[in-house]
Amino acid sequence: MSENSLIDAARQYHSGTKHSYLSVRLHPHALDWENKPLLFKIYPTMEVTRLPRDFQDTGKPALSAIAAAGVEPKGEAVPDLETLAQVLFFSAGVTKSRKHGEGETFFRAAACTGALYEIELYVVCSDLRSKIQLSGSPPALPAGVYHFGAAEFGLRQLRAGDCRQALITAAGDDPAVAHAPVIIICTGTYWRNAWKYRSRTYRHFGWDNGTILANCLAISGAMGLPTRVITGFIDPQVNTLLDLDTKREVSFSIVPVGWTQLVPPSPPAIEPLALPVVPYSAKEVDYASMRKIHEASSLDSVAEVIAWRGKTPGNEMAPAKETTSALLSLSDSRIPPDTIEQVISRRGSTRQFSRDPITMAELSTMLDRATRGIPADFIDPPGSHLNDLYLIVNNVIGLAAGAYVYHWDEKFLEPLKRGEFRDKAGYLGLEQQIPADAAVDIFFLADLKKILERYGNRGYRAAQLEAGILGGKLYLAAYAQKLGCSGLTFYDDDVASFFSPHARGKSAIFLIALGRSALRKSESSRR
Repeated sequence: MSENSLIDAARQYHSGTKHSYLSVRLHPHALDWENKPLLFKIYPTMEVTRLPRDFQDTGKPALSAIAAAGVEPKGEAVPDLETLAQVLFFSAGVTKSRKHGEGETFFRAAACTGALYEIELYVVCSDLRSKIQLSGSPPALPAGVYHFGAAEFGLRQLRAGDCRQALITAAGDDPAVAHAPVIIICTGTYWRNAWKYRSRTYRHFGWDNGTILANCLAISGAMGLPTRVITGFIDPQVNTLLDLDTKREVSFSIVPVGWTQLVPPSPPAIEPLALPVVPYSAKEVDYASMRKIHEASSLDSVAEVIAWRGKTPGNEMAPAKETTSALLSLSDSRIPPDTIEQVISRRGSTRQFSRDPITMAELSTMLDRATRGIPADFIDPPGSHLNDLYLIVNNVIGLAAGAYVYHWDEKFLEPLKRGEFRDKAGYLGLEQQIPADAAVDIFFLADLKKILERYGNRGYRAAQLEAGILGGKLYLAAYAQKLGCSGLTFYDDDVASFFSPHARGKSAIFLIALGRSALRKSESSRR
């Protein structure tokens, strides 16, 4: 029996990292600012190849890009160097920075818990050309394995040669990987996030990788590139290819980008690299429970990968029994024209909401565009899902205040409780003011018992990752409409209890607050 099927590991990790009113008081955590980790992985002995930044805007409205559930291959779609640079920048690049007395703060394309950016990106590719390259000249980017340096906006070659076949084997000959000229690997670095969030960090791997993937899917789709999220792969094989110190950093997802008919050659020998890396902090704290759940959810053979992928479930949802509220989302002809690049560039995380209302059309548009489907190996059939969305509506014009559950397929909200729940939303969101002031709070809940029984421990990764992708789509859908958004943590069991009996047996996974930014309102009043 594989370790992935011993699902007590995921149950124990999830239970052991729950927040409650009592736990946050019994286990307070003071941040050691002198030991705050570096926000970038740095290979000091490797030269960086700078990437071009003269991006050509796709012209694709953000709300259309978010809604796309993937691009079907229609022949050769091989990104050039400029296209790859654009995908990397709008997925995980530094979009702006702000200098202050204590240094400089960097803002990335995708939201991240605590702005600690523990997700690293690597690129495994064939030879790539440049748009301005002369015919017959050497490739602008030779085939190899590269680390994406967000700080310098460049790539460092870790291995030379076409290594894609190693990933094809690791992914069980998944067709999207087999035909991809570019494969992006996302990894999670434990300590960079655990410095603040301790053992709960492994949940954040899914959230923070998910927001990056939401951006990546949107920008790749806007550029006409087939893209898919792959979570079923042989972990040790991918970690070895990247030469990761798995006590500190582990592979979490794979993203094939583009499509080519050409079959990759056999990979060169994968020898240890032993490349030095600048330490993140003077000292690190090892939270063993995170490594334990990662190891317990790892797949070690092609047979395990194929068996795991064959267990992807559909979703069963109980029919509504009460009066329902149908979505009134904007038609495609009325969606805001701001492109996906413009929206990602201005996206932030709202730290204070104004308590002003949003409209039913704005809420409907966010829900509709975020839930039209995710091209991923854990989503089959298309349109199925692992997380259910529960809402506390505080101030939405055209929708009574109260608690609701969202029905994905039929696109409507079923009321569960009528009434004013602002204070309850604030309490459930770890007693923070943000969810109390938001116009609406969306809680992601999943039936982990059913998910783990079908997927094994790796289903826990998939549930967290799907929540992060959906949360990232909601971020972009909110900012596309000039609204605010913030991802938050929560009191686990209290959330499930509040939405019960409908949510009985489910587990809280993520929380997104939506509304109008108090800062934007203040800026408008000064004009």
